[in-house]
Amino acid sequence: MTVITEADLIESVADALQFISYYHPMDYIRALGVAYEAEQSPAAKDAIAQILTNSRMCAEGHRPICQDTGIVTIFVKWGQDCRLESTRSLQEVIDEGVRKAYLNSENKLRASILADPAFTRRNTKDNTPSVMHVEMVPGNTVSIDVAAKGGGSENKSKFKMMNPSDSIVDWVLEMIPQMGAGWCPPGMLGIGIGGTAEKSMILAKQSLMGSIDMAQLKARGPKNDIEALRIEIYDKVNALGIGAQGLGGLSTILDVKIFDWPTHAASKPVAMIPNCAATRHAHFVLDGSGPVYLEAPKLEEWPDVNWTPDKAAIRVDLDTLTPDVVQTWKHGDRLLLNGKMLTGRDAAHKRIKDMLDAGEPLPVDFKGRVIYYVGPVDPVGEEVVGPAGPTTATRMDKFTRMMLDQGLLAMVGKAERGGDATKAIAEAKSAYLMAVGGAAYLVARAIKGSKVVGFADLGMEAIYEFEVADFPVTVAVDSAGENVHQLAPLVWREKIAREGLLTPA
Repeated sequence: MTVITEADLIESVADALQFISYYHPMDYIRALGVAYEAEQSPAAKDAIAQILTNSRMCAEGHRPICQDTGIVTIFVKWGQDCRLESTRSLQEVIDEGVRKAYLNSENKLRASILADPAFTRRNTKDNTPSVMHVEMVPGNTVSIDVAAKGGGSENKSKFKMMNPSDSIVDWVLEMIPQMGAGWCPPGMLGIGIGGTAEKSMILAKQSLMGSIDMAQLKARGPKNDIEALRIEIYDKVNALGIGAQGLGGLSTILDVKIFDWPTHAASKPVAMIPNCAATRHAHFVLDGSGPVYLEAPKLEEWPDVNWTPDKAAIRVDLDTLTPDVVQTWKHGDRLLLNGKMLTGRDAAHKRIKDMLDAGEPLPVDFKGRVIYYVGPVDPVGEEVVGPAGPTTATRMDKFTRMMLDQGLLAMVGKAERGGDATKAIAEAKSAYLMAVGGAAYLVARAIKGSKVVGFADLGMEAIYEFEVADFPVTVAVDSAGENVHQLAPLVWREKIAREGLLTPA
């Protein structure tokens, strides 16, 4: 009988979660490096360069790849000849490892988990509890897969209870454009087929724990129907031209993973979950000999890509910004923001609405200002702010007109805006600017000052005032309502079809 001590399990989980917060899986980095070399879209190539540069910076500095350090999912295969030496449940022991990782003073990770999700939505402060799946298997070891999934990609999960004759490929191609770019492509698609509704979702999530091997698969050719389906979906999704961050280009996904399970004769449940540019997962095995510490990758394994601002980028002084200047920006323009910028995301916008409805004064004046949708990681050491990449902008769509009525000039976030928000932006002659998701540590280097100016009790969702220097953004929706996330993928879809461009693998 192998004895797994509570202390060894806690330490191993904590180490793995710290490890994946700042180290990408190297299979992802290698695949992204290939995609970077092959990419022909300047905007997409710039976005991939930011992601790769950010990745190396995080590996060097041991700071989070993304400000959204994720909800923790644990897959446990517990050997039946193993015993847990603890008076606590397995869930409690693993959550203690999560707590230890997220409260690590040298690399504190953002607590994003809210209890009472339907009502008060209270932050648990330590990112617990995790979501755990346990399987009892023969053997005398405990095998654990650890993942930290960001909300932007998790929120794009799709499920359908198909008829047995329905096409999985057609459904995927229908869903991908609906997902937009809030899941921060390029990443992976995990697909679960069969079982029951909940089983297919677990299969999809579990499939994302695998290594990227699409290049090898395409080189040798498929050996079964599942592998053929993976290749077909990979090629057809990339042919859509969505590209990195939805900016149009050759690489939308780097791999497709598919797990299946027997299902009822009347059913064909299918689930799809994307993994984002902040792909974070690791695997370790406990054998009773002590805790497991993962081996750090070598920095020389990263592609030699060092992002620098585009020389053609337009420098913008936020402190003297006027509506006339905003109206000169065109969709696709690269900007470098300088000066003072406010922040605010879901909870802040909801509170602003409640205060306006009640006729109460707001803590800050938004007239003539720019707001950044962000929830930063707490700073450590001499940092002004921790990793502070953008959050998904569509969640603020229902508040957009309200904020523009307060005199807001522009907004900064991640991915596309919906139709109503785009219309409001055009009517107000304002603009929406896109920052790259998956480049949080790189972006944070452009933030030179930070202070809370409203709703301090909301923690990372408080309103901050950032002072920024050459903060890189792209004009995604201009004052005429022209939307790069709608226009650029169409251009690249046609270009790929017309020129027979091959997506990298």
